[in-house]
Amino acid sequence: MKEIRTTFLTPHFTLEEMTVTETGLYNKPRTFEIANLKLLCTYVLEPTRLALQYPIKIDSAYRSNLVNTKVKGAKSSQHLIGRAADFRCKDMKVAFDFIRQHLQFDQLIWEYGNSEQPAWIHVSYSIFSNRMQVLKSKKILGVTVYKSI
Repeated sequence: MKEIRTTFLTPHFTLEEMTVTETGLYNKPRTFEIANLKLLCTYVLEPTRLALQYPIKIDSAYRSNLVNTKVKGAKSSQHLIGRAADFRCKDMKVAFDFIRQHLQFDQLIWEYGNSEQPAWIHVSYSIFSNRMQVLKSKKILGVTVYKSI
């Protein structure tokens, strides 16, 4: 029987959930990416989880080049270096507003959805410099367009 190992980055987030992919492709981060994931969890995801008092489900965080290509991610995606996560939770507008009003972040994106709730939230964090960029995405004629909000 194979032993299942869980590596906690913070009390509520594991390395395993930060590297999950449904592509079936190799998706193992190196030490550099793991350090970035830990910072993202420590400074953004964990404080958000504690404030909300309900779970956050990570859809995508670290992506290998193969995974990023398969999911048609941007070539310069912060997911490639473990600095970004896409997530969902019970009330994503509350989560979005909490991050925007109380935390440091590089990018915070209201991904699609409607005026009440995004379909998911993209958030990134960098220890070096955070732009505090807040965007909303939508599709126009099949192309994703980002607007500052």
